[in-house]
Amino acid sequence: MNNSTENLQKEIIRSSGVNPKKCMRCGKCSATCPAYDEMEYHPHQFVYMVENGDIQPLLESKSLFQCLTCFACIERCPRGVEPAKLVEAVRLAVIRKQGANHLKADDIPALLDEDMPQQAIVSALRKYSK
Repeated sequence: MNNSTENLQKEIIRSSGVNPKKCMRCGKCSATCPAYDEMEYHPHQFVYMVENGDIQPLLESKSLFQCLTCFACIERCPRGVEPAKLVEAVRLAVIRKQGANHLKADDIPALLDEDMPQQAIVSALRKYSK
C-alpha cells in the first residue's frame, strides 16, 4: 500500500469514526441492505476493503451512489461497525477529489442574489473552501 492510499484510508476511518477492525464478517449488514442487488460492493465488502486499504476500487465504484444511507446495516451489526458511515466517508472523499466540494472567492459573484443574506455567503465559503 503506497503512502497516498494509506493516508486516504486513515482519513476515511477518521472522518467516519468507524473502526473496521471490529467487523467479524458475519454479513448481517449486507443481508439487511435494501440496495444489495444494485451494489457492486456490499456493506461488509466496503468494511473489509477499507480495513485492508483497498480504497481505489471503492473510489471508482457505482456502489457509492447506490447506497441509500438508510442505516439498516448499522442497526443489524452485532459489533457496531456502521458500514453506512464508511460508505459516506468514501463518497465524501470522491466528491472532494473531484473538486465538487470547493468554492473559491472568485466564484462567489456569479452566485450572488440580491435577496441572499450575507451570512449565507460567508458560511458557504467557509464550508466549501475546506
